[in-house]
Amino acid sequence: MARSTQALHESLPPAMREAVDEFARHLAQVENRSAHTVRAYVGDVVSLLDHAVRMGGATPGDLDLAVLRSWLARLRTLGGARASLARRAAAARTFSAWAHRGGLLDSDVGAQLATPKANRDLPAVLRADQATELVLAPGDEAAPTLLRDRAVLELLYATGIRVSELCGLDRADVDAGRRVVRVLGKGNKERSVPYGQPAQEAVDDWLRLGRSALSTPASADALFLGARGGRLQATVVRRLVSGYARASGLPHTTPHGLRHSAATHLLEGGADLRAVQELLGHASLATTQIYTHVSMERLRAAYRQAHPRA
Repeated sequence: MARSTQALHESLPPAMREAVDEFARHLAQVENRSAHTVRAYVGDVVSLLDHAVRMGGATPGDLDLAVLRSWLARLRTLGGARASLARRAAAARTFSAWAHRGGLLDSDVGAQLATPKANRDLPAVLRADQATELVLAPGDEAAPTLLRDRAVLELLYATGIRVSELCGLDRADVDAGRRVVRVLGKGNKERSVPYGQPAQEAVDDWLRLGRSALSTPASADALFLGARGGRLQATVVRRLVSGYARASGLPHTTPHGLRHSAATHLLEGGADLRAVQELLGHASLATTQIYTHVSMERLRAAYRQAHPRA
């Protein structure tokens, strides 16, 4: 049975254990990485250093290219997926660069590490009519949670924002006059994202008729609230999106699926790729370009189905 990350961490030599702790602090406090990313990277680095110990190492300075390659090869033989191996290699490179800058490594050995790129599956997207059916699924009843759910679905699809960004919104972030929402994205980068009239009406109904019914002193200025009055949590949003999709007979959908759908529909409607990149908050245009592949695959599928010489 595999040992836990905590057990492996505690078994590391003192110099390695201290390096891991400092690396975690750097990721969280200097690079502003999310708690999820910090946990994942620390777990990968602990696994790497444990492997280095097995190969006779005792300090971070004992890491070399042979140890890195041996570690990845071992993970591959244990059945690691390409995407998982690519992430682990990225964690190792990040740690190596940090350790070299801090004088723990004589050279940045991770920079020499080459790994196969992870397979990038085309994201599943809803058709435009299916997305409309989903956002209308809560119906027109004035129950507070239904008003909230309708506003959540409308805003997710209208803006393509991440579920974490949606849950982090305060009432002051919504500019109804300009119909834009101020979003705090990855790396604490702020951007303004426009939305349409249907989303505005749904948010207005929620704020006017629904929010006060769920509000408590714990609500503060959160835009969306959970059943107990606290800020709405991402797990609840994922559950409600998939639940409404299932109840409507639609393909399995997540908040990220709505983000994929919004981006694809924007591009299919003629939106500029760089404008979509800015709306989604992508640091790299290459990340946004996957949606052009989605649109092309849908075009090919329609061609194969309809053209007599396909």
